Amino acid sequence: MKILVTGAAGFIGAHCSLRLLRDGHQVIGLDNFNDYYDPALKEARVRWVEAEAGAFTLQRLDLNDAVGMAELFASEQPEVVIHLAAQAGVRYSLENPRAYIDSNLSGFLNILEGCRHHPVQHLLYASSSSVYGANQHIPYRVEDAVDHPLSLYAATKKANEAMAHSYSHLFGIPASGLRFFTVYGPWGRPDMSPIQFARAIAEGRPLQLFNYGQHQRDFTYIDDIVESLVRLIPLAPQANPAWDREHPDPASSPAPWRLFNIGGQRPVELSDYVALLEKHLQRKAEVELLPLQPGDVLATCADVSTLEQVTGFTPQVSLDEGLGRFIAWFHQYYPRPDQDVARANGQAPVHQRRAV
Repeated sequence: MKILVTGAAGFIGAHCSLRLLRDGHQVIGLDNFNDYYDPALKEARVRWVEAEAGAFTLQRLDLNDAVGMAELFASEQPEVVIHLAAQAGVRYSLENPRAYIDSNLSGFLNILEGCRHHPVQHLLYASSSSVYGANQHIPYRVEDAVDHPLSLYAATKKANEAMAHSYSHLFGIPASGLRFFTVYGPWGRPDMSPIQFARAIAEGRPLQLFNYGQHQRDFTYIDDIVESLVRLIPLAPQANPAWDREHPDPASSPAPWRLFNIGGQRPVELSDYVALLEKHLQRKAEVELLPLQPGDVLATCADVSTLEQVTGFTPQVSLDEGLGRFIAWFHQYYPRPDQDVARANGQAPVHQRRAV
């Protein structure tokens, strides 16, 4: 199939593109290579994908470029769209909220318009566990209400689900929203905790653990994310004939629209997470305990029963195993503790933010 992957130079997008190419699909990648973190890492991911699976078409284009996006859909006519590009990060949304409106709302509208005017067999788009917000029901179920987001990032992801539903209802676009839970693994983002924590431990710098290290996160290894996504591609949603307007199911619809959680189902307290990093790095961490940060949720845990029912698959890689694979990559990519990703590639220093 011809598949458009947005965010193809991103963490999930690169892994997804590699898997699709290996499976024999034609991948049209899209990425704007912005500087939220250093584009050198994104360039390195693309080189990795091409070294493993061969060259593929890559469009350097911003989602918010309405004309460019319309031309891309018209020229490429993708059969499937996997929309992974977005302005990521909960805390960064406190600093630069307009970036989230431009990418996550205006950019997503251009994706929907492309699918409207050039119909696709399936639109799969990244949502987030962040949409559950103030919901205290654990594990999170796709049937739960998500009416109280705690950050603008979460609000834009909730809006994406609503926008996709409206286009599914009006124009029959089969759309699946994928609520990812704390994705980690090789080639991850440098603003997230695995790289930030591993570098701090390796360099003997203190880790900042917010909420005094008592957060719980449902970590999900990247291969489990990709396997779930690939299995969903041929399973485009259909209208739910049993949908009851008097008792509406928030996860399905009389339109061809559906939601899925993709998570490891095993929430881990951050202090235990740090202990596993110490084990694989064979170094002790210096920890700085700090209060809860605005926008953070206390705990996440995915109910993936809908994913299992539809695909027959549930995420399988344990955090211990996944962190072992991550640290093996980390040692290769960061040859010395005082070097960052960019210096390892002979380029400018990486711009890093606090861990999420």
